Amino acid sequence: MLRIKHKHNADHVVIVSTDAADPNVKQFRIKPWVLKAIIILLCVVIGAMIGYLVYEEQFWNAMSTRNKELQEEIVRLEGELLALEEEKDKVEDHVEELNEQIAILSQTVNEKVAVEEELRAQLEGQSIPTEFPLTGSAAMAMGVSEQPLCIFTASVGSTVVATAGGCVTVVNDDEDYGHSVWVDHGNGYVTIYRNKGDVIVKTGDSVVCGTSLFLIGENNTELGYQMQKDGEYIDPMDMLAING
Repeated sequence: MLRIKHKHNADHVVIVSTDAADPNVKQFRIKPWVLKAIIILLCVVIGAMIGYLVYEEQFWNAMSTRNKELQEEIVRLEGELLALEEEKDKVEDHVEELNEQIAILSQTVNEKVAVEEELRAQLEGQSIPTEFPLTGSAAMAMGVSEQPLCIFTASVGSTVVATAGGCVTVVNDDEDYGHSVWVDHGNGYVTIYRNKGDVIVKTGDSVVCGTSLFLIGENNTELGYQMQKDGEYIDPMDMLAING
């Protein structure tokens, strides 16, 4: 009969000894597959170390370049931030200057409005017929007519004057007094001056308070004075009383 021979894997023996006079020798048996694994692992480690040594310089150069780029980017961003802060400060300063100018302009406008209102009030006051229609003193009586009428007897040399600012709208003849002058004051008031003297103004003339309308002589000392408000006759003495 044939005998079948089995192939056996021989173990590897590792002997460890020292240089001492009485060396202590130790033996280790290692399976072949374990030794192969150790050899493969050592090859991998050695290969990794060689690769690391080969590519280390390139790696650090790349890292250095990247860090440099990052530093440059940080410096650029810091510069932009500084420029933005400076621009912000300039804008804030400009806004502050504009606010100061606006405050000054607002104050100027308010002052101008106040002055205009004061002037308007003065002009309105100058257009309200409250002044006396004659220069100098005069005797006064109420006339008998359908409309309120004040009759003044003035002294020679006096002057019939407009009692407020306005515009002469009518200059015509008058049955009782010879002539009449109508002054529209532009605010609903109209004053009427009746006298036998020569008229000094003409239709269309602008007058102010105190403008001469008639000169009082020996033959025209009597003045008839009337007033209208919004087309209705009113008592002139009511207006004179307002002025005190």
